Amino acid sequence: MMEQKGRIFLILVAMVFHGAESFSDDDGPLVLDYYKEKCPLLEEIVRHNVEVAVFKDPRMAASLLRLHFHDCFVMGCDASVLLDSFGGITSEKQAGPNLNSLRGFEVIDQIKYLLEEACPRTVSCADILAVAARDSVASRGGPSWDVWLGRRDSLQASFSGANQFIPTPNSSLQTLISNFKQQGLDIGDLVALSGSHTIGKARCLNFRQRVYDVNFRGQYEIYDKYRRYTSFRRILQSICPKSGRNKDLAPLDFMTPARFDNHYYVNLLQGKGLLVSDNVLVTQDHEGEILKQVWAYATDEKLFFAAFANSMVNMGNINPITGNQGEIRKNCRFVNN
Repeated sequence: MMEQKGRIFLILVAMVFHGAESFSDDDGPLVLDYYKEKCPLLEEIVRHNVEVAVFKDPRMAASLLRLHFHDCFVMGCDASVLLDSFGGITSEKQAGPNLNSLRGFEVIDQIKYLLEEACPRTVSCADILAVAARDSVASRGGPSWDVWLGRRDSLQASFSGANQFIPTPNSSLQTLISNFKQQGLDIGDLVALSGSHTIGKARCLNFRQRVYDVNFRGQYEIYDKYRRYTSFRRILQSICPKSGRNKDLAPLDFMTPARFDNHYYVNLLQGKGLLVSDNVLVTQDHEGEILKQVWAYATDEKLFFAAFANSMVNMGNINPITGNQGEIRKNCRFVNN
């Protein structure tokens, strides 16, 4: 135990002296076991409520993971995505990538209510999102990781930022790389975090272009000797016609839709990624470096799990508010009075 604490201390010292932006800002670094004394029930409360929510609705695991992602890509991991429109705030929930799409707010509300009962004004909504994302992945058979904590909550939302910085389902590879680079994340993070699409579902509205775009189809069908891709496209057409039924859902991973595994990458190699933004990792990778990663993860699940956990830590530490900035919201939907 002492040896482990010593390693943690050395890591923190190194981050402070080397200016590791991933883990700190001017007000101090995020740390492990931040709530060990302040709120020892944090981990248990979050894990139990996530497990119950996912048991009732398996899709909720992907929804809670996505909440954390959509939060961090707008102004950093500060729970701005949870704010409702009120006063001078226009909610990020109303932005294009989030409207009628983001889910799981009630689960976060319940966790926050219980934490306020256990340790009032102590645990930030931003930290709840980070821990809930980790526990959601673990609940579906995926990896776990140490979550660095100590974030505080934003006093504002960014409707325009949500429209600008969150990658869209029809993004090109270059756009995705640019989106991630703006957040301090590299191509390795992009490929690993894309693997989150091994769970969850997408609306017809978001994968229609992938089904009916002639240019996209041609990239696969010219080599489709056994008509595997053609058959897959016909399945998608039965779910998502050329018009209408925009809200109908299809699993992002048809092979194992409720399990967090490496089949997402197997799908990509077979031309069976659901979204355009999935398949471009292979079809628009002219250098071949991303394809090497896709092959590696498709053939080695442990390697994918390790990379995913590492990239989730990187993403979870985008521009946190710490120290005396922001606040600890009492209700995640509103700034304090």
